[in-house]
Amino acid sequence: MLKSLKKLRLESFNNLTKTLSFNIYDISYAPSEQAQKEYLAYIDEAYNAERLTAILSEVANIIGANILNIAHQDYDPQGASVTMLISELPIQEEPLNPEAPGPLPDEAHNRQTRLALENGRVAKESVVAHLDKSHITVHTYPESHPDNGIATFRADIDVSTCGKISPLRALNYLIHSFESDIVIIDYRVRGFTRDVKGTKHYIDHKINSIQNFVDKNTLTRYQSMDVNVYQENLFHTKMMLKDSKLDNYLFGVKEAELSPQDNKVVTQRLKHEMAEIFYGTNMVRMS
Repeated sequence: MLKSLKKLRLESFNNLTKTLSFNIYDISYAPSEQAQKEYLAYIDEAYNAERLTAILSEVANIIGANILNIAHQDYDPQGASVTMLISELPIQEEPLNPEAPGPLPDEAHNRQTRLALENGRVAKESVVAHLDKSHITVHTYPESHPDNGIATFRADIDVSTCGKISPLRALNYLIHSFESDIVIIDYRVRGFTRDVKGTKHYIDHKINSIQNFVDKNTLTRYQSMDVNVYQENLFHTKMMLKDSKLDNYLFGVKEAELSPQDNKVVTQRLKHEMAEIFYGTNMVRMS
């Protein structure tokens, strides 16, 4: 466990690079070719480039970053990407970056309309020297299994900052902005910054576990595990939803329409898919 860090007096710019990278998976069962097409169409619309841009704009606001440029693209037949170049906003006081959860979507919702209006002006008027060091990206990957009806949506998100701000503040918001059945998270602090005495510092905030940046109500819904390498400032957390109604995973069919045997088979297929993704290995299928 890292000890609490006192406020650092730096020689110059804080050039620690803090990178939050994670995959979010949504798993569904779509039994027919038509249902799978409808699922992919739904995902493509729900997470199109415009909505992803709004989500990342709020991420920038949460972590205290200024948006310099936005590039976004919807792909054919499906998928979307958004890339933002960001810089640190002027900070009057040293950010606390506490080892505590950041805001949830409901807490951030009222700021999104204002951000959408402001970002266009900011992107045209701001010029910052270190714009190649901080960025936010998201790429989506919808896909489906050709035989067993399983359809999976993956979003890959990277929030990389250089300076005093920390991307961990946005973790809570991002988990709740997607339909997250599985979340696989990596956080790493790279490089060093030097204080006025010339001493190098390889991290500037306290962190014991990524889980400490997720609210408790969310954590109770997930099975979670950590793999941390403290001496390398490298932190890894996996989260898999414990329980949910089967209807929440069905697309093109309702649970009441399934026979008891089909109910059992579909439930096993969904659990098998989630377990393989969570543990990162192919498993022997039981049915």
